Amino acid sequence: MSAAARIDDLSFAHPGAALPALERVSLSIPSGESVALLGPSGAGKTTLLALLDGRLQGWRGRVSVLGTAFYPDRAPPRPCRPDTGFVFQEFALVERSTVLRNVLNGRLGRMPPLRALSGQASAHDMTVVRAALADCGIADLAERRVDSLSGGQRQRVAIARCLAQEPRLILADEPVSNLDPARAGEILSLLTGAARMRGATALFSSHQPDLARRFAQRIIGMRNGRIVFDVPTSELDEDATADLYRDAGPMSGIGLRAVR
Repeated sequence: MSAAARIDDLSFAHPGAALPALERVSLSIPSGESVALLGPSGAGKTTLLALLDGRLQGWRGRVSVLGTAFYPDRAPPRPCRPDTGFVFQEFALVERSTVLRNVLNGRLGRMPPLRALSGQASAHDMTVVRAALADCGIADLAERRVDSLSGGQRQRVAIARCLAQEPRLILADEPVSNLDPARAGEILSLLTGAARMRGATALFSSHQPDLARRFAQRIIGMRNGRIVFDVPTSELDEDATADLYRDAGPMSGIGLRAVR
């Protein structure tokens, strides 16, 4: 099976930080899988996702995403950027704009530059956007302003915007950390199901082992910028999972009891 992403011997430190955010990380993400990055706050999950999204520079090692080599001193080539979509923890939506307009923003990278600047959507763009709205169960909210929506509805808008981009790799940074348990399950089911339906790869971060087990085929455990384990979900060792959160603080292992 081909890899959606490959990382070899990767290290990165944020400017001014005493310790590296990522240290000697190596992994391969097979195409078409749903994979969870599991670990407490500060484990390096967000930094790793930002790297795969092409937003970090100054790292050491070797990185390729969807067959394109990344380099530590430049952004990824523009033509390949729409192939990777990102769902942010804090939604990153235009609050005073409509749901439809926010989701349409996901098409900008697929438009010719002049049409993207003017924001003029083609019939095909609108077809893709309407399908994303329907798949996320928010077609009836298309004309609503985002600032009138609940947290769960906003995350559905963020996922629809990502799907409208037609990505081959979907990255999601703690996409359900602000939601109650019932809504969290709904959102992760939507995210991983939409990726599977489209033949895309989904890589999401989480600090909740129970959710990672439910929605990922594979789990990568991280702590202090390093990979501690990388296993199919069925082979997850409960003691190794508990060790991720040892001495990490009371809020870092939410959901751990469901695993044990």
